[in-house]
Amino acid sequence: MNALTFGWEEWVSLPDLGLPAIKAKVDTGARTSALHAHDIETFGSSAKPKVRFNVHPIPGREDISITCSAPLIDRREVTSSNGESEQRLVIGSTLEVAGERWPIEITLTNRASMNSRMLLGRQALGDNIIISATERRLQPDLSYDVYHSAKVRHAAPRRALRIAVLSREDNYSTRRLVEAGEERGHTVEVIDTTRCYMAINALAPEVHYDGKRLPRYDAVIPRIGASITAYGTAVIRQFETIGTYSVNGSAGITASRDKLHAHQILASKKIGMPTTAFAASPKDTSNLMALVGTAPLIVKLLESTQGKGVVLAETKKAAESVIDAFRGLKANFLVQDFVKEAAGEDIRCLVVAGKVVAAMKRTGAEGDFRSNLHRGGSAKVVRISKEERDTAVRAARAFGLGKAGVDLLRSETGPKVLEVNSSPGFEGIEKATGKDIVGKIYDEIEARVKPQPSRRRKS
Repeated sequence: MNALTFGWEEWVSLPDLGLPAIKAKVDTGARTSALHAHDIETFGSSAKPKVRFNVHPIPGREDISITCSAPLIDRREVTSSNGESEQRLVIGSTLEVAGERWPIEITLTNRASMNSRMLLGRQALGDNIIISATERRLQPDLSYDVYHSAKVRHAAPRRALRIAVLSREDNYSTRRLVEAGEERGHTVEVIDTTRCYMAINALAPEVHYDGKRLPRYDAVIPRIGASITAYGTAVIRQFETIGTYSVNGSAGITASRDKLHAHQILASKKIGMPTTAFAASPKDTSNLMALVGTAPLIVKLLESTQGKGVVLAETKKAAESVIDAFRGLKANFLVQDFVKEAAGEDIRCLVVAGKVVAAMKRTGAEGDFRSNLHRGGSAKVVRISKEERDTAVRAARAFGLGKAGVDLLRSETGPKVLEVNSSPGFEGIEKATGKDIVGKIYDEIEARVKPQPSRRRKS
């Protein structure tokens, strides 16, 4: 390593933490370096503990915050220059100055009252460092402008994330999300949505779980069951209020679960779907059926999932009987045109971050017009057309969903969207296509949690 001369203040970079420019005070009287940090929380296993924290790299700009995470290597009693002792967490990181890099230890503490965001202690100053205590900034100048440009995203390292999966089920999809995340070095915690409760206020909104405040997660992955849509989306809204990135937003989940609302959204975006009609009054049964067309017709409960509550009425009389039965139960339902040429098959497109990452053809069990795998259907990989791909992407975008299962029917007039599923399962499509769908989801999370350039203040 080349010899370097430091003044009492220098510009430095901490590339492992995504801090490309920070001013540090050089203090040979201190043993360990210190970094101004807040919202400090430990996470991960006891064998490999990590710490997540936020840094305001620019003095006086509390609005600019970089989220960092690093391996935790120690807890240490540190006595400051004014004689006060403090228990601090110690991390290992890399210091970069003038193109030279070397490992250092850093303690995390509140330096809000200090002019410099960082202090460089003796441990960080090797034998090749010469100190000129009466001078400053002898090494190349850096600039805080980096935090106002796209360079701050490029400088962000791939760091360990703390992620919550909102799920009440121990199934293939939930287990895959945990396993795939941990393989990437993240800490993934499964949270039972119904056991969350919320402190709703303007200054410090919080989510609590089993008597404790939940920590700040880098991201949440919702897997909200249809039976708890209202409460589940309320929990997601609370995370959104805190500022946590959610793979699927609460508004998109709510809209996709309400089949009437969902079809209205698809229609407003001019996305193809089977002709659909809805009415509340029993006097309108004949007119309702006439709007859709001739039998056979599909009668579908608004709350139906996995093919339950979906009936094929092969004649007009059968359709009237089903409609009367649903009305007798005071159930809300839709009437849809039956796409005969689909022949009991549909296409499930898995859309992640605006791209179709996998597609499979689902075929219903013998004698069943429904193709749901939960009902005994089978699946195999399928090549889809550009029109089908574009339709699936547009449908997911219409609901603002980061991940969605878009079900298409192949009709004589082009692809028709049957449903947009905000909590698609991964087992069937991963086994049918051999693709790592969950890995694509983590690619998007890792990209989305990187810091965004901050606005400059007007002088």
